[in-house]
Amino acid sequence: MIKKFFVTGTDTNVGKTIISSILLKKATAAGYKTAGYKPVSSGYHNTSCSILNNDAVALKKSSSIILSTKEINPISFFENAPPHILSIFKKKNIKTEELSLGLKNITNKSNWILVEGAGGWYTPLSYKDTFSNWVKQEKLTVIIIIPIKLGCINHAILTEKAIISENIKCGGWIANNIFPKDKYNIYYIQTLLSYIKSPFLGEVPYLKNKNKINFKKIKIKLPE
Repeated sequence: MIKKFFVTGTDTNVGKTIISSILLKKATAAGYKTAGYKPVSSGYHNTSCSILNNDAVALKKSSSIILSTKEINPISFFENAPPHILSIFKKKNIKTEELSLGLKNITNKSNWILVEGAGGWYTPLSYKDTFSNWVKQEKLTVIIIIPIKLGCINHAILTEKAIISENIKCGGWIANNIFPKDKYNIYYIQTLLSYIKSPFLGEVPYLKNKNKINFKKIKIKLPE
């Protein structure tokens, strides 16, 4: 059975890529043929031989099957800004058909696919379509990444309600400590457990060195 998940956040810069990488490695350890997919990205970094998106590079390294950067990230923009705005400036439409074609290609090669979105749940792909429209079309199970910080409770409740209201399966949520823990963190998570009805997949500790992560020590579960 092929499992396909879509990782979204309550906002941008909440740790989607790091947690996606951890989940991919845990799924690989569980025996799956894993693949990360970042259909739309913005923001590049230069290497000695090419220009790459950091998120796509991380997903490529964390996948168990060999994929080209283009397979993992078919639509990319150089600047770091909302994709639908960049698509207007660059005269490069984001077509959901292209996103689906890329997903189909990866599905033919793996049986556990993690699709990473851009920004939050309703990030636009154009003035007509959002990522959520495509997720519903592809019937992907959603994983919500919630950064533990001021404002996260409201954002998390709204995100889950929006997903469920569209009859999309929410496979669970992960609490991500993007700052060092303080005395309030446990209360944030307790409150979220009271309001978020989707399964709690675990908590990621504050990662001071994001380049040296032992995924085996991070206690988060794979979604069903």
